[in-house]
Amino acid sequence: MPAEKAPSQGTPAVETFELTRRFGAHVAVDHVTLTVPPGAIFGLLGPNGAGKSTTLKMLTTLLEPTAGTARVAGCDIVRDPQEVRRRIGYVPQLLSADGTLTGYENLLISAKLHGLSRAQRRERIAQALKFMGLEEAAHVLVRRYSGGMIRRLEIAQAMLHEPEVLFLDEPTTGLDPLARRAVWSHIRDLRQRYGTTILLTTHDMEEADELCDYVAILHRGRIAVVGPPTTLKAEIGPEASLEDVFARYTGGEIVEGGTYRDVVRHRRTARRLG
Repeated sequence: MPAEKAPSQGTPAVETFELTRRFGAHVAVDHVTLTVPPGAIFGLLGPNGAGKSTTLKMLTTLLEPTAGTARVAGCDIVRDPQEVRRRIGYVPQLLSADGTLTGYENLLISAKLHGLSRAQRRERIAQALKFMGLEEAAHVLVRRYSGGMIRRLEIAQAMLHEPEVLFLDEPTTGLDPLARRAVWSHIRDLRQRYGTTILLTTHDMEEADELCDYVAILHRGRIAVVGPPTTLKAEIGPEASLEDVFARYTGGEIVEGGTYRDVVRHRRTARRLG
């Protein structure tokens, strides 16, 4: 990881242009156009089924758009997906670290996959372990880590190749309040120290309010509103919360627990992280 640097003021880190994804007759993401400034922490909010994860999968080149496109770290996701992948980090919602390996071994595998030289691997793994507070647990099996430690390890894995943009899919799912706040702190530190642009999905309004410089609320696949949380709250009233903003623009549409698949996925993640 590089020395401390301030967020840049150059080209947007992420831009989407009429980004659309259909599954048969169902439109999951409907002509989404938005801009993420460099160095920002940007949150995609919305109820289950709003299109958050589908949008993230397109931006990380895991899913091709049906129409429209996007530029991530200056590269087009349709025309140059390989270059996009080289410039981003991605932490999925589900567990991605291998519990049968140590933290160090997980990082070593990630470093090799990113093509880092032997000298780079040594330096960046040591820096990542220190920055994420995992030095003492480096040679402990990950299955013995707490949920918060696992998330920190996964973020460290995603940052080894010094990506310009880091994507986090519901980064604190299944974590207890203390672990959740520890992860928040490390996310802030990444932006502060390295100037990393961070785009995360969440339906935790407290998380969005605490972390994000900007949020976009998705409703039925479309952008309902975009702006800084403080501005969006002020537009509703002096005592308004981000929950009030969410309710205003989604009609109070919170799908409790989501589908059966959603429930199984969330509980499996919570169990693994717990």
